[in-house]
Amino acid sequence: MPDFRPPPLRVLPVALALVLTPCAALAQQVDADWILRALARPAPTRTDFVEVRDSALLKQPLRLRGEYLRPDADTLVREVRSPYAETTTIRAGEARIVRAGKPARAFSLSRAPELASLHDSFGALLAGDRIALERAYRIRSDGERRRWKLSLTPKAPVLAARVREIVLYGQGAELRCIETLPVKGLAQRTLLAGAARAMKAETSAAAVEAMCRAGAG
Repeated sequence: MPDFRPPPLRVLPVALALVLTPCAALAQQVDADWILRALARPAPTRTDFVEVRDSALLKQPLRLRGEYLRPDADTLVREVRSPYAETTTIRAGEARIVRAGKPARAFSLSRAPELASLHDSFGALLAGDRIALERAYRIRSDGERRRWKLSLTPKAPVLAARVREIVLYGQGAELRCIETLPVKGLAQRTLLAGAARAMKAETSAAAVEAMCRAGAG
């Protein structure tokens, strides 16, 4: 995804202006419209992810590495490559899961509101469609252009019964982390793009949380 970079420097007065202007712009407060414009990407798109699943039943958080792909505006593909191989394709109100060594499974998204929400919210984000996003969530934005967050509170009772809030963290035009806060249980975090590539196997749980919330990488 594109980064904010200052233009080439020439003479000293111009150089100072060119250096200071992007910094001032990045320090401006953001609103949801700016964030959505920055994140908008036409299909096809793809981005790395590391999904961290934590539970009181696990000795160590499970870390899934892979890639999200959006081959067209109506399809979302989640490819897990480690520690196992699994492909989930969401299209036309249905999810299809293919895992190595097991029969493929398909089911309606009406049975999995979290997956339906993932598909719809990714589509609205990548389309920069605030109206579609607001049909499903109450939206609140905070921060500056260089470091911001967008909070989504589910409106639909079926999803709100399971998910209290979804918080997106980013830097400039890069969405770097999605933090899902369930009604019960521990927060689940998915690092994306540069943050996912920066995460190492030895990265601690506290460091993952810091990378997610601070956008550090």
